[in-house]
Amino acid sequence: GACPLASPAHVPRQVVVLRDPMEDPNDVLRASRSREKSYVFDMAFDSSATQETVYRATTRGLVADVISGHNATVFAYGPTGCGKTYTMLGTDGEPGVCAHTLGELFQAIKDASGDTEYKVSMSYLEIYNEMIRDLLNPSLGCLQLREDAGGTVQVAGITEISAISAEEVLQVLARGNRQRTQEPTAANRTSSRSHAVLQVTVRQRRRGGWLRHGRLFMIDLAGSERAAQTQNRGQRMKEGAHINRSLLALGNCIKALSHRASTKYINYRDSKLTRLLKDSLGGNSRTVMIAHISPASTAFEESHSTLAYAHRAKSIHTT
Repeated sequence: GACPLASPAHVPRQVVVLRDPMEDPNDVLRASRSREKSYVFDMAFDSSATQETVYRATTRGLVADVISGHNATVFAYGPTGCGKTYTMLGTDGEPGVCAHTLGELFQAIKDASGDTEYKVSMSYLEIYNEMIRDLLNPSLGCLQLREDAGGTVQVAGITEISAISAEEVLQVLARGNRQRTQEPTAANRTSSRSHAVLQVTVRQRRRGGWLRHGRLFMIDLAGSERAAQTQNRGQRMKEGAHINRSLLALGNCIKALSHRASTKYINYRDSKLTRLLKDSLGGNSRTVMIAHISPASTAFEESHSTLAYAHRAKSIHTT
């Protein structure tokens, strides 16, 4: 999405132009300090882009990587009410990135299996108020993160189910999504108050016996929010503080990774979210961030900080 855009005819498909709605175009004195800004991304979509278009341009290329044993991560980021959950999960008639990716993943496995045997398993969790809940089995309560000998961070005791088709996974996702913590705020009637993390693991074994596996994370982040915009009080405000804390920790990791030369230490331990995504952010992983902004002029400040955040993320180079 993009804020009050310059006319598409003159703007390349990669550029988002953000205009300050409060700025007077005839104010000659301030013209040199204009708050109009252009941001260049790998791809920018306007309101006419379809789910299929967004998927093909952002996530389609990751499927082959996961099957060949790499890790891949897709984030939906942005203020509350800008369409993150729509992009990731979509609706029955307009399935989102998750459905398209899973469909292609199972198709690719079908096409690839000769002497290779594939096993796909998945888990689905939410991070709410810095606590991890299993969305496939909420009765397990609050789960802990553990690091194994190889340095991989795992969620202890999470339900992992094996899957044989995209349809099956989507049914499980729909079931899990009904367990997600949602509350109405002034900015969004069904605001997701948690980060939802779908992890799909593809393990492969050849007749010779060697094994490798790739992990795909699909993450619908909670809305980055300013309390004034959501008019939150009490419990909602406390949730907002936790949401912002983990997004800030994610932003700090992104910042540190994008200035790699000057920063030796990257603090993944500031939040559950960044600990869980340690390998996806800094390791052997291909990562896509889909940033969402609202075209409303009242959302100028949110759009500005979202674009700046996404722009920083673009300068990460993983090794």
